[in-house]
Amino acid sequence: RAAGIASEFPDASVAVAHGQMDKGELSDVWQRLVDGKTDILVCTTIIETGVDVPNANTLIIERADRMGLSQLHQIRGRTGRSARKAYAYFTYPSERSLSEIAEKRLTAIRDYTEFGSGFRIALRDLELRGAGDVLGAKQHGHIESVGYDMYIKILNEAVLEETGRTEEPKTECTVDVKTDSYLPGDYIPSDAHRVDIYKKIAAIETPEDLDDVAAELLDRYGDLPPAAETLMRVSLCRALGSAAGISRIEERDGAVYIYPEKFDTETVIRFAGEQGNITIMPSKTPTLRCRPPKNEPLLGYIVELLTKYTQIKEEKV
Repeated sequence: RAAGIASEFPDASVAVAHGQMDKGELSDVWQRLVDGKTDILVCTTIIETGVDVPNANTLIIERADRMGLSQLHQIRGRTGRSARKAYAYFTYPSERSLSEIAEKRLTAIRDYTEFGSGFRIALRDLELRGAGDVLGAKQHGHIESVGYDMYIKILNEAVLEETGRTEEPKTECTVDVKTDSYLPGDYIPSDAHRVDIYKKIAAIETPEDLDDVAAELLDRYGDLPPAAETLMRVSLCRALGSAAGISRIEERDGAVYIYPEKFDTETVIRFAGEQGNITIMPSKTPTLRCRPPKNEPLLGYIVELLTKYTQIKEEKV
């Protein structure tokens, strides 16, 4: 490979480094690289052990599909060690079809690019490879089957059960609106990628989270279909409703009905008084009927309602 590169770029100084070279040879190679006397270094994964060359600004990895996620992350960190903008290219043969696990690795390394993403890389690596049992010596546990988040949830429930403690159940909020909300197959053709994006959308908890997911979809797949935008806003409404103690939000007869799980009279009365166009519907479980202004997007209106309701509830506390 080094000989081929040298013939393509005759004016460049090309060096080679690998693990079978003795200490003196490697030392000379690194010194020339640090001094700027080497333009292109062709090497094995030996550089993942922590070589720091501030001037290195471009990295090209061949057969990235054969490497582990943590390994790719470590190697990528060999560039961008200074104020100079750096680039990292992960390549694999175009005629080969990637295995599912390799595709997930490359997707993760592309997604987690911001500073300090090492922890998220490690969590993703746990999901892909599996992890050892918590109370045993087995190399692989059950985390690979259920995913990291679910594994931690199940483990936490088991610990609470064994210690005799209970955890305050979180309100589960459902949102029923008369609009399509899904990821179209022609927008994200790959089933695996679509499931991955569904997971990210389900994890939306704040407007900032929604903006991040929307920016990723726009960058990777192009303009968002209306159904995908609706899906993200529904997920945000569900998260805000859950945080506010709302069990259900329903669109019916041109109005929005909000069902608080626990009816706090003081909070509800103040909320209805400040918002306007809100009626407290008496029933076994009191309900708030909200009339959205004309021409205002329904889900945007619901987000505003839930945000205000949460603010009043927190101020009361």
